[in-house]
Amino acid sequence: MSEALLPPCRLGDIELRNRIVMAPLTRCRADNPESAPTALMATYYAQRAAAGLIVSEGTIVSPRARGYLNSPGIWSTAQVDGWRRVTDAVHAAGGRIVCQLWHCGRISHPALTGGELPVAPSAINPQWRVQLADGPATTVTPHALSRSEIRDIVGQFGQAAANAMAAGFDGVELHSSNGYLFHQFFAACANQRDDDYGGSHENRARFFFEVLAEVARHVPLPRIGFRLNPMLNRFHGIAVDADTVPMWSYLVHEASRLPLAYLHLTEVVHPRQLADTPHGLSDVAAHFRPLTGLPLINNGALDPARAADRIKAGLCDAVAFGQAWIANPDLVERIAQGQALAAADPATFYQGGTTGYTDYPPYTAPH
Repeated sequence: MSEALLPPCRLGDIELRNRIVMAPLTRCRADNPESAPTALMATYYAQRAAAGLIVSEGTIVSPRARGYLNSPGIWSTAQVDGWRRVTDAVHAAGGRIVCQLWHCGRISHPALTGGELPVAPSAINPQWRVQLADGPATTVTPHALSRSEIRDIVGQFGQAAANAMAAGFDGVELHSSNGYLFHQFFAACANQRDDDYGGSHENRARFFFEVLAEVARHVPLPRIGFRLNPMLNRFHGIAVDADTVPMWSYLVHEASRLPLAYLHLTEVVHPRQLADTPHGLSDVAAHFRPLTGLPLINNGALDPARAADRIKAGLCDAVAFGQAWIANPDLVERIAQGQALAAADPATFYQGGTTGYTDYPPYTAPH
């Protein structure tokens, strides 16, 4: 399988030394008042710099974009300086890293957004649970964005992209999936607007393409990727329905007119994602690959053998692993040598500190 995963490839203008990508992983270690990346985070990313490409954890573009405790931002000087420490460490180890730009929209709570209501295309409560400093809480009905407020958020993404370049990233990825703000515009169950941001496919995609155009003012198009998770069903208040595949197909078709770096597609991870819906796709990449000429990264609970098979079958150009990177900082070496992979401990994913973060050891052969 290593013969499929280890050769170099090119995603737009980004050269990868192998096809093993590190997926964006929310780890909640920016535990400081500035929401700035720390020295510990630089160590964590540098440990994994053998990846062909690292996609950073979701990085919020403004204080009101937050949906999780201790997630890092990219709007302030302190945050840019912190990310520069990370990118310098990754580049010193020979790696490449892009910044995933993130706005959680309605998947938040006033306790996470400075007392302000979270925002969304429409005032629809997703009825989801979010984690606050003093325990879990249920989401509230969000503030429906005005047209001028949408323009402001477009500008925030542009500034975040400029800041990412100043911080030394090799590009950016738009987090346009998983029920967050972009996805809220795409999904009819979350977007009930009657203006030119709601209704038709073109209108529901408008916010995404306005952000993309603004980001492209600061980052070359061949260094911009975007992530989609079309079959995310019954999560964050989003439902897969008869319009889901047509909507996302329109989005991919239109985005493919641009010379973007890549499309990052997530496969069905849990059977419940497609439970009780006749409208799902059992193989996401197989559907979307013929619709786009963009390089394609595929992920979603793939092991190395299945990942290699998907590359060999022409379904993707590179494969992103998530939990495998958490527990295996030397993942590329383990795959190259056919070594067993360590299992990650979910109890330490978000707890903070070094435990379950930078203390996973490299492989040691049994005696």
